[in-house]
Amino acid sequence: MSLLDAHPTAVNTVIDDGRPLAEQPAWLALKDAATAVQPLQAQDGSIPDSADHPDASRLVETVIASIETLAPLFPHDAAYLEASVADLRRWEDEGFGVPDFLDSLVAFQPQEHRVDGLAHLVVFPMYTQNGSRNRHLEAVLCEVIWPEFIAEVEETYTNRLFVSLRLLDFTPGYDTNSAVLFPETVAMREIPAFTWGAIFQDREAARFRRVLAAASDITKLDLPADAAELLDDQALAEETFVMWDLIHDRTHMRGDLPFDPFMIKQRMPFFLYSLEELRCDLTAFRECVALGARGDDIGAHARLVQYAVIFDRIFRFAITGSRVRNYDGLGGQLLFAWLHQRGVLHWTDTQLAFDWAEVPGAVVELADAIDRLYWESIDRPKVAHWLAAYDLVRSVLTPHPASQWARGLPDEVLAGPPKAYTDAVLDDEFPLSMFFEALEKKMRDVIASTEGITGRDA
Repeated sequence: MSLLDAHPTAVNTVIDDGRPLAEQPAWLALKDAATAVQPLQAQDGSIPDSADHPDASRLVETVIASIETLAPLFPHDAAYLEASVADLRRWEDEGFGVPDFLDSLVAFQPQEHRVDGLAHLVVFPMYTQNGSRNRHLEAVLCEVIWPEFIAEVEETYTNRLFVSLRLLDFTPGYDTNSAVLFPETVAMREIPAFTWGAIFQDREAARFRRVLAAASDITKLDLPADAAELLDDQALAEETFVMWDLIHDRTHMRGDLPFDPFMIKQRMPFFLYSLEELRCDLTAFRECVALGARGDDIGAHARLVQYAVIFDRIFRFAITGSRVRNYDGLGGQLLFAWLHQRGVLHWTDTQLAFDWAEVPGAVVELADAIDRLYWESIDRPKVAHWLAAYDLVRSVLTPHPASQWARGLPDEVLAGPPKAYTDAVLDDEFPLSMFFEALEKKMRDVIASTEGITGRDA
């Protein structure tokens, strides 16, 4: 009996010849062919030089043949893979113009198959967030992470669009810091209603574990025993990040929101993005404080989520990326300073320590402050909300000495359009503190080493 016969509702990552999916000849051929197409493509995904079309046709035919060979291993994605082949053929037949993969994107519905260990083959011309901005042909092998306790959590924290994944193999677009698979990144002729969003929790967990191990050593932090378990167990860390992201993701659409929660579509000062992302993380933290009282798997993971939020925000977010409008970095700085100023985080004698019994209350207090800002801003004009948000951040972090916002915006800006407010924000409006400047220098190589990391590397 084959594995497909034994498990008709899920595809095991090892098939009959004993080789994992990522080592199957058809996948390797697909990966190589898609990678070879990328240098021929322009940023919009087209292949403008007709001299490259014969090579492109040969490579695309290899991709198509590989998909057709592998398709029986993914019966749950049959409609998508058939549509993918059709989109590839149309792209070729129409002379490799700007690709349009709307039909296959609409057919791909991974949120309908949240089964632990279920594999997906994903092929799209797309850009990868935190990676390339080129819409190049990318291919990913991945599998679902959906343990039983997460299915139970989702009954309360309903998020039908959320998909958690583990990377098995990928083309160069994902050999980056990108840990998401979002439909809006795909090349398509029109924007459909999006029905899913996926996060590669194995990458998030592996990155977190490597950074936390180094940072706790550098800062001489004595980790609590249960937090230390996250360093030793990749699977446990993955499940913890699934729970965190499940609650975080749904929060963007819930609460007393004075504006469109999908703020990425709007142009506004970057510290607004900082507060929104931090609001969602702290909501997950708050919920996990309540769930942590349970004596089951949900309670155990909820307690770990609290550590993950604090350590990932402080040790990775705050010092990762450039200082150009780094909204995640600012959120990490804000959380650290808030806890320090409330006396539950200590940097004394060059050693970091927490008063763990007091930390949940202090974190929830920050969550309350952001929630209060949002609630009050329902009755404020947009720019007045921006000014109030700045005051909240400035009450915790010190602005750059050259900041126009800190000195007070001139009347011509205050009386003018919102664009002038945003233009007046410095790229690094709230510079790193001396603590983070020193930590970043010590952690720089560790942070860089996490690019392209997966759970297999942890």
